[in-house]
Amino acid sequence: MKIGLKWIVSFSIITLVAFGGLFWNPVTDIPDTGEFLSEDKIVGADVAWILAAAGLVLLMTPGLSFFYGGMVGRKNVISTMLQSFIALGVISLVWVVVGFSLSFGNSLGITLGGKHYGIIGNPLSYPFFCGVGNLPHKIMAPTIPFILFALFQMKFAVITPAIITGSFAERVRFISYLLFIVIFSIFIYTPLCHMVWHPDGLLNKYFGVKDFAGGTVVHMSAGFAALAGALMVGNRKNPHHEPSNIPYVLLGTGMLWFGWFGFNAGSALSASASAANAFGTTTIASASAMMTWIFFDRINGRSISALGACIGAVVGLVAITPGCGFVSIQESLFIGFITAIVSNVMVNWKPLKKIDDTLDVFACHGVGGIMGMILTAVFAHGENASLLHGGFQVFLHHMAALILVSVFTFFGSLILYKITDSIITLRVSEESENKGLDLSQHEECLQ
Repeated sequence: MKIGLKWIVSFSIITLVAFGGLFWNPVTDIPDTGEFLSEDKIVGADVAWILAAAGLVLLMTPGLSFFYGGMVGRKNVISTMLQSFIALGVISLVWVVVGFSLSFGNSLGITLGGKHYGIIGNPLSYPFFCGVGNLPHKIMAPTIPFILFALFQMKFAVITPAIITGSFAERVRFISYLLFIVIFSIFIYTPLCHMVWHPDGLLNKYFGVKDFAGGTVVHMSAGFAALAGALMVGNRKNPHHEPSNIPYVLLGTGMLWFGWFGFNAGSALSASASAANAFGTTTIASASAMMTWIFFDRINGRSISALGACIGAVVGLVAITPGCGFVSIQESLFIGFITAIVSNVMVNWKPLKKIDDTLDVFACHGVGGIMGMILTAVFAHGENASLLHGGFQVFLHHMAALILVSVFTFFGSLILYKITDSIITLRVSEESENKGLDLSQHEECLQ
């Protein structure tokens, strides 16, 4: 087998990262900058819950691989599953080297009206996790070790590019995909994460965006990147296929639903009433969306299917993510209901069908994230917190931020796809596509 230059470069990069970590001058004692609290401020119950939540969120990525793998044709099951699974390796390393610094490091940004608003973190804040120790951070993680906060956030960074893969499944070269998710994580995910979740972030501090667990940061960014990817890569030669394994989809949905409790309730960063509320709203919104999806399918002349039930459940999980800690159980039921209808309509909308988004990532994650952001701005509890609680200006800020995020993630991703394609061609050859990516890319196949 011929070994191309791209593989030599790839191995050289991982070698450089490994030795870079070994010989980087680590900060053994965290300097007293006033950012950290003393160790006695750590709350054991919070540590135990966030350790468990981080494990639950990690489980979501293998769950996503089953969810997507069961939907594609038989010739592309392994390649599709691997595209999700490999993010655990690639993005974890990116996060440790520079991703966490760009997401939660000292703010670099703009000054408006005498106030500083962050757009991205300083990459030299925590390179190779230097300075990310066992003390709690005064603002971002006041009751748990900062390293636990960093590792919990890493799981969100991992699953975001994995979600995108469903849009261009069955036709993208594996090495090109690896390059894309690296630059996507650095240039799209980390600035968006910083702007929404860092205390000084632009969307947080100026716009007042409420995103409890990642509706904007994870699902909207992945959804619009998916739409850009489907447009950039183009339609498959044979876009019609039968899902290869519905039990895989059911298994993946169960793993996602289970892991989503860590995703949403864990984002409270404490074993608290807020976590309990997010736990409840998460499962009720998903249940509501699942049942709404299958009944809406039936009244529109489509069969009640296991696939539809699974998609509906995931749409509900996506929709409740930004508001799970801000809304009531009763409101979460409505959020799941209305988002399932909107997303179902978008999945079956003929103009959108012309774009070969293989697994309807935009219609489910993108639209679900948009609906979640809008409905959070409508229902979020607290004085002047949302449209229904006297916060008309907050609602308008959310709508402005929604437009900003949509434009940034769609056009930013489109540019990154073009850059990737100019370095390593994104799309496989027609022969490889007909053969199937399992064999043409990995020389593996289902028995």
